[in-house]
Amino acid sequence: MSARRERVVGVIPARWASTRLPGKALVMICGKPLIQWVLERTRLATRLDEVLVATDDERIRSVVESLGGIAVMTRPDHPSGTDRVAEAVAGRDAAVVINIQGDEPLIDPGLINRLAEVMVSEPEWDMATAATPIHEPEELNKPSVVKVVFGERGRAMYFSRSVIPFVRDTAPAGLTHWRHVGIYAYRRAFLDRLVKTPPCVLEMTEKLEQLRALHLGGRMTVVETDEIGLGVDTPGDVVLAEAALRKYGMASVKS
Repeated sequence: MSARRERVVGVIPARWASTRLPGKALVMICGKPLIQWVLERTRLATRLDEVLVATDDERIRSVVESLGGIAVMTRPDHPSGTDRVAEAVAGRDAAVVINIQGDEPLIDPGLINRLAEVMVSEPEWDMATAATPIHEPEELNKPSVVKVVFGERGRAMYFSRSVIPFVRDTAPAGLTHWRHVGIYAYRRAFLDRLVKTPPCVLEMTEKLEQLRALHLGGRMTVVETDEIGLGVDTPGDVVLAEAALRKYGMASVKS
């Protein structure tokens, strides 16, 4: 008798409040609300057994359901997207949960599949995330560009807004600095443990919630990718997103 296949659920957190772009989930981009772009791209990930949108707003829920999606209403006071994701899957059959950023209209379905496959085929990992090489020197010193270092088999060692690793003298041959890509896959039990644990000092210092997972001793693997992603956080990002969608010939895609 074959073993039961582990169920993988993708969750897109989409809250209404946003300091720089309120209601951004419903901001129109090339004729579609942002959440529709994310939902349609996520549905192309064949390793997901279910896709949920976790929201705190009835307007977002209404749009998602009009698109044939599943919206789960969550509390408005969650401190992070991870907490919203955890509430959304409460009571659901999900061995692996993937947290997919709700402001990424160009999210790569292939990357979602890779994270799902790693978690299903390599049960020793508590979490998986992604990183891409940093090619532009000016990116290294931007606090908004989170850096990650990882070791054998891609196990995450540390994340920082500072430059890591720091080059003391001369960079050795083969050194690559890596930019963290904010997508996470969790083993269900570890996700539940994570959201029940208060933030640690390092997390509060860097303002990076993934440091809580490392503080707990979580085994997190980093998947290498060429995808940087394009988050929509400001009105200016809307213009960039529309340009990117046109560049890749996606702006004419109909729902």
